[in-house]
Amino acid sequence: MKIGTSLRSSYPVADPREGARWMVERAAAAAAAGLDSLFVGDHHVTGPVPYYQNSAILGRLLAEWGDRPAGALYLLPAWNPILVAEQVGSLAALARGPFVLQCAVGGGGQMAAMGAPPKGRGPLFERNLDVIRRLLAGEEVDGVRVAPTPPERLEVWIGGHAAPAIDRAARLGDGWIAAPWATDDEAGELADAYRKACETRDRPPGEIVLRRDVHVGADDEDARRVARPVLEGGYRGMEPAATVVGGPETVARRFTRYAGMGYDHILVRHLADDQGEVLASFGRLPEVRDLLAGW
Repeated sequence: MKIGTSLRSSYPVADPREGARWMVERAAAAAAAGLDSLFVGDHHVTGPVPYYQNSAILGRLLAEWGDRPAGALYLLPAWNPILVAEQVGSLAALARGPFVLQCAVGGGGQMAAMGAPPKGRGPLFERNLDVIRRLLAGEEVDGVRVAPTPPERLEVWIGGHAAPAIDRAARLGDGWIAAPWATDDEAGELADAYRKACETRDRPPGEIVLRRDVHVGADDEDARRVARPVLEGGYRGMEPAATVVGGPETVARRFTRYAGMGYDHILVRHLADDQGEVLASFGRLPEVRDLLAGW
């Protein structure tokens, strides 16, 4: 099983440079831990809380990263597909390894603010993805071409948990991303649904990816000490059971369960607020991986 990271991009800081510095430090910690992938998310109109936008911040983070896969999420109905193609082409040129485009339909008030229609976002997503793929393959689309294009084939992972989104990932994606709020039982059911959709579409499953909000402590008690106040505060409106909190052995056992469900790749998003605790958790992930390899 691969272990990567999806970095948190929102930080309630007084000085916006501090949140940006924290992201750079976390990317460096992920690289030092030898993680398999690095990603950032996509969200809009978050003021007054700073949210570091995907294309700009990833360009900086790639300087801390190596030659393993990296990428960003784009909520495609909120974007001009030509702009996405140009941004991804430039980021892929900066990356020393493969670039992965994560994408989803998105929802909430941010979509209207970005000009996405209230209905028909699924078909718009598919049209935009088609244009982006063709442009980044070097094709001309409606008299338009972009450059640079990725030096390697663009890999596309599609997120979503509703039946149409899972079917879309089976039809169009190189991988599928499960929602982070899913409990373990729900995560197993969603992975089964994706594999069945691939079978129906006569396509082999792509990368099966699970995002998890995590804290790896020195031991279980230490992990609970850090995570308890965050979870008791109603962290992201999620069920605490959907998070992974514990010492390296406890976390490794949870990850082993996900491997048994068929997940190929866990994307860790750290739930702690304290930067020192997050960096310490990153530093313990190699032990988690060693335990996984030894079982």
